[in-house]
Amino acid sequence: MREREKIEPVPENYNSNKDKTKTQVCACELQQFASESQCCALLSAFEWMVLSTMALKRGLSYAGVSRSRSKESHFPVLGFIFLCVLAPLLFFFARGLHIGDQDDISVFPSKQVSKWREWQALQELKSLLSKEVLDVIVASTNDMGPLSLENFRKNLSASWRAVEVETSKATAELSQPSALEKSKEKDDRFSDDRAESNDNPVHLARRQLIEKRREKRAAELVKQDDDVIVKLENAAIERSKSVDSSVLGKYNLWRKENENENSDSTIRLMRDQIIMARVYLSIAKMKNKPELYQELQTRIRESHRALGDASSDADLTRSAQEKIKAMGQVLSKAKEQLYDCKLVTGKLRAMLQTADDQVRGLKKQSTFLSQLAAKTIPNGIHCLSMRLTIDYYLLPPEKRKFPKTENLENPNLYHYALFSDNVLAASVVVNSTIVNAKDPSKHVFHLVTDKLNFGAMNMWFLLNPPGKATIHVENVDEFKWLNSSYSPVLRQLESATMKEYYFKAGHPTTLSSGASNLKYRNPKYLSMLNHLRFYLPQVYPKLDKILFLDDDIVVQKDLTGLWAVDLHGKVNGAVETCGQSFHRFDKYLNFSNPHIARNFDPNACGWAYGMNIFDLKEWKKKDITGIYHKWQNMNEDRVLWKLGTLPPGLMTFYKLTHPLNKSWHVLGLGYNPSVDRSGVENAAVIHYNGNMKPWLEIAMTKYRHYWTKYVKYNHPYLQNCKLSE
Repeated sequence: MREREKIEPVPENYNSNKDKTKTQVCACELQQFASESQCCALLSAFEWMVLSTMALKRGLSYAGVSRSRSKESHFPVLGFIFLCVLAPLLFFFARGLHIGDQDDISVFPSKQVSKWREWQALQELKSLLSKEVLDVIVASTNDMGPLSLENFRKNLSASWRAVEVETSKATAELSQPSALEKSKEKDDRFSDDRAESNDNPVHLARRQLIEKRREKRAAELVKQDDDVIVKLENAAIERSKSVDSSVLGKYNLWRKENENENSDSTIRLMRDQIIMARVYLSIAKMKNKPELYQELQTRIRESHRALGDASSDADLTRSAQEKIKAMGQVLSKAKEQLYDCKLVTGKLRAMLQTADDQVRGLKKQSTFLSQLAAKTIPNGIHCLSMRLTIDYYLLPPEKRKFPKTENLENPNLYHYALFSDNVLAASVVVNSTIVNAKDPSKHVFHLVTDKLNFGAMNMWFLLNPPGKATIHVENVDEFKWLNSSYSPVLRQLESATMKEYYFKAGHPTTLSSGASNLKYRNPKYLSMLNHLRFYLPQVYPKLDKILFLDDDIVVQKDLTGLWAVDLHGKVNGAVETCGQSFHRFDKYLNFSNPHIARNFDPNACGWAYGMNIFDLKEWKKKDITGIYHKWQNMNEDRVLWKLGTLPPGLMTFYKLTHPLNKSWHVLGLGYNPSVDRSGVENAAVIHYNGNMKPWLEIAMTKYRHYWTKYVKYNHPYLQNCKLSE
């Protein structure tokens, strides 16, 4: 009984059967998984199944001999059933383990991965199998050494080999030339087979359709990109419109080279070097580099001396190139020691801001000085007026009268209205008109001046009569009908607030502090001569038409054609100036005021005062002076417009102005240096509107000769007052 209870020994052919089993299992694993750890796990499972089967067989045979132990024979049967269920579970478990962990450990070498997978499979088996079974498996595999796929790879057919899968160190050896050639041949055969299979008409048509779809989609994407770019560019343009560039003007860094009067390259280079040297000078002082600081300071002084007042490269001395070279060397040295992108950028930005502040200050100073020069009367003209006034009052009363007084109210003649306190300017207007008139005898000049210049104006034209033309001089202070009770502007000019505005402008009062534009503080606005143009029918009640002229114009052609112009029922004939935006109504009037916004169009065309033909009959019918009084009363606090005569003129003659041909009147010679030369020479009247009047030293030289040729510089009065070209 004891001998029968002994376990039969393992058959001798067990190892061969085991090797065969291993080979089959690993071949299957190579095809499906290419994982040694799975192969080993399955191999161990199959070995355990073989041992359990053999034990079951012995258990069954033993059960036939001894029936006394029949109850215990159920255990091998249950074990067999359990193994049948466990084997598939182990199979799928190993498969899932491989798939789940493949990505996580792919970064490790294949040898380490293999060992780790074997260990993991062993741990899983330990949890499922008893220690006795594991001991039998280990004992049966000790004589074969460690399991490896290389033992079985050579026995597999070509169709079972995975060329691209590297699972062990031996697989890496496929990188040898022979293996590479074989794999290349296989790839070539594969690509050839694929090309042959795709050359049929169906595949070709499909590929063509795919390509067309790709091209269409690419075109749509390109179009979308173009639309996006256009939108971004338009948005950038709109944003750029809101940038205020009026302060910098042409002083910004991106100005055109032809706008820079010092466009020579050497001068620009020296100035750029000085700017960078100033940057490094500040940084050297900050970083305590006294030697470099001193050297930079020396080079800056030398460069300034070399530049001097030069405006072109030809004006530079021979030493300029040496100074440029020396400055370049010290700048290179400073860059090596001090360069810091953020710091240099900050210094340049600070210098640019300082330069902008200086430009603003200089522009304000220039505006103030030009306004001051425009307001003042040159010594020569003042001397002329004084000498003429003295001589006029020394004349006997009978010699102070002009001839042809009967022509003053003849409506069939050509009448001119000229209001001025400048004797020399008035003489040029009259002289230029008579010189270019076809029949001077039909021209009548009505001059009105103030009490101070009344004698001088009379004396000049008594000494220099305008040929066959008629002239008459009046004093505005003798117009008794023009008083503060009748004229709102005269009442305003005599008020204390207006005097405070002009004579206490330096004090920060509520009235003066808001007026920053100096041109509206010109004293000419205090004179009624400037506002008398709104009272032409009252001054000349018996005239039907009159041509109004400013004293800063020059007549170059016969003007009689203006009386033949049909005004189509309008009151004022003038040249429009709406070619530029700043000559429209919104530039002159306060459209935030409801009275202005309700009655006028902000984009309406402006027109020029200086040469205007007025129909006095229509003036009286439409009560133009009454319209002017209405708006002037509403503007007592200057809430509708600032001082001046053009804004109220635009309002008074709104929709009552007939546009004349632009060749009759060319403007801008007193402020615009780029007026077309041919336009100036072909114009009937040229106008020096602006601060640069032709009788001032600040006049533009290129336009001044049009005015000076009508001045009699050889006259004794002008020579005594040292007036010359």
